[in-house]
Amino acid sequence: MTLPVTGMSCAACAGSVESMAAAQPGVFTAAVNYANQSLYLTYDQSTLKLNDLKKSIRDIGYDIIIDQDNATEKQEELQRQAYEALRRRTIFAAILTVPVVIIGMFFMDMPYGNFIMMVLSTPVVFYFGRSFFINAWKQARHGRANMDTLVALSTGIAWLFSVFNTLYPEFWHLRGLHAHVYFEAAAVVIIFIMLGKMLEERAKSKTSYSIRKLIGLQAKTVRIVEGDSEKEILIEDVQIGHRILVRPGEKVAVDGFVLDGSSYVDESMISGEPVAVLKQAGDQVFAGTINQKGSFRFNAQKIGADTMLARIIRMVQEAQGSRAPVQKLVDKVAGIFVPIVIGLAILSLGVWLLLGGQNGVTYGLLSMVTIMVIACPCALGLATPTALMVGIGKGAEKGILIKNAESLQLGYKVNAVILDKTGTITEKNHIVTDLIWNGNADKTLLSSILLALEIKSEHPLATAIVSYLRTSGAKPADIDEFTSLTGTGVRASYKGASYWAGSERVIKENGLTIPPNLSSAISDLYADAKTVIYFCSRTELLAVLAISDQVKAGAKEAVAALKAAGIDVYMVTGDNHQTAAAVSRLVGIDRFEAEVLPEGKADFVKKLQAKEKTVAMVGDGINDSQAMAQADVSIAMGKGSDIAIDVAGITLISSDLNKISQALKLSRQTVKTIKQNLFWAFIYNLIGIPLAAGILYPVNGFLLNPMIAGAAMALSSVSVVSNSLLLKWKKL
Repeated sequence: MTLPVTGMSCAACAGSVESMAAAQPGVFTAAVNYANQSLYLTYDQSTLKLNDLKKSIRDIGYDIIIDQDNATEKQEELQRQAYEALRRRTIFAAILTVPVVIIGMFFMDMPYGNFIMMVLSTPVVFYFGRSFFINAWKQARHGRANMDTLVALSTGIAWLFSVFNTLYPEFWHLRGLHAHVYFEAAAVVIIFIMLGKMLEERAKSKTSYSIRKLIGLQAKTVRIVEGDSEKEILIEDVQIGHRILVRPGEKVAVDGFVLDGSSYVDESMISGEPVAVLKQAGDQVFAGTINQKGSFRFNAQKIGADTMLARIIRMVQEAQGSRAPVQKLVDKVAGIFVPIVIGLAILSLGVWLLLGGQNGVTYGLLSMVTIMVIACPCALGLATPTALMVGIGKGAEKGILIKNAESLQLGYKVNAVILDKTGTITEKNHIVTDLIWNGNADKTLLSSILLALEIKSEHPLATAIVSYLRTSGAKPADIDEFTSLTGTGVRASYKGASYWAGSERVIKENGLTIPPNLSSAISDLYADAKTVIYFCSRTELLAVLAISDQVKAGAKEAVAALKAAGIDVYMVTGDNHQTAAAVSRLVGIDRFEAEVLPEGKADFVKKLQAKEKTVAMVGDGINDSQAMAQADVSIAMGKGSDIAIDVAGITLISSDLNKISQALKLSRQTVKTIKQNLFWAFIYNLIGIPLAAGILYPVNGFLLNPMIAGAAMALSSVSVVSNSLLLKWKKL
């Protein structure tokens, strides 16, 4: 079972939920996916009660939705409400914090200044920032700590210390020391962290609708045939063996085999190929595909969860759920960093009490508070999100929409790129590239006859021919006796003479031969992965037309750029082997897989991952969504299907393949910036914490003032943000 989780704000939170769930009696495995906020369980129903699991997870500050009816919608609504509440709290807290900062920085000696700051900062810390203290307490009850723990301790101690100094300044004055207050530091830390959490909640509230859209492809009702009558029933009531009627424009409801009738069916959601497929008696049809102009009846063979569409939906869910969340370095070290800081602060106090003489209590308390202030995770918390925000913004300026931070963080590791063919390498819109006439016939008249034939044709490629002929100035002739020849083409008469247009079968069925002057040209057209249409009379071949799904401009250069970066490039397509070979040759791809169904694409991704490859899948259709969900990094073409774009972590607005290498380079630059930020954030703590503890006091009498610690904390944050902004000016 997969259960939506609410209340998680970091990968450490996901770890807490996962370990708590795994500790419950009856749970075999528990895996939390932070990226899509879900908990995947395998458990013994007779032992584990979901309500008990829910209670245990709520005890540590999170929640799960165990009611499976509209669970995703409920999760989205709760996330939206959480974001709105957090946004309101952040705005009101900021309004109260501004005067505290102004007084603390510029008017610290004004009359009653400390009391004003105390009054204004108290609701910021303990009302608007109460979630940090509540979560820290819930974590502590179970022996855990996260960033909330450190935020609560540092701001709480800074506030308490400041209140003491405000109410009893004489304690320090009698000892020759100034009674410093840190109300502004406590309030600003709360605001910074709340702002970061608000940005995270905003991103989570815009959760993916890919699964819902896939489910939307399913027909809601079907028309079954019983004897001589027809009856409309709900999709849930369909049984294996039912005879189902599919009329023009309707969706195929379940998987099955055609009994009678014929039509072209759009199977692009499975194969990715734009040309509709002719379906006749005995042919298989799949749920979610769309019938074109004809009608047919088919026998239901696979229903419910067994259909191809249901399997696609299930596999996308499983791939998303099984993909391990990227553990941000900040969250990885939080569990170690927090107790170390607390331990050092207590140790410092203890050492001063033992060895500090008459000022031991004073200096010990000062050093403990200074450690807490200087170790506040502001710079650490800003290191990753600021770089990501700048990187994502830069990507948007370059036409690279980055949907989640995980994709941007993982992109630099990619060493294998899989490209879909149709819509990714090729344009996905068919055009006539060649029209070769045989002999010196009246081309104007014959073009008019051919145009009239194709206007009446239901074949998907007819549109491309009609568009081409009309652009060249042809007008349709007044033909009669039009006939559609299933699986062959079309035939009509003009002034008593018959004409055909269609596949090579029209030549064979009329007993015609292809003239030598056209034979080699036709062979070249097939070699270039073009579809050849024959136009003939009863006595001779009149012309051949070549239709192509054109390779995108710059595709060859894009593949070369990826190879130059040391990345293996593969093409995986549902199209036939001959076409795949021709396209891969044109763009310089050495390795390809043809005639691959969606499940096979996902399996190919897994195969590469098993070889320890970090895989990026680039696609544009529903048929690519499984593989994209399985891949480490998923990239969608901007003109592709909504579902592919929803599943993808990165979307290329212009569908320019050169943007792939730019996106991966942007990832490298962003990750490098994050590492630099984390280095400075950590080095600041490694140097600052020993100084705050008084390590230099025995040498030269230096003890770091908490005010200087507060300034250093602010400076570290400024340095991290400034370094992130430098990313804007780096070239892709």
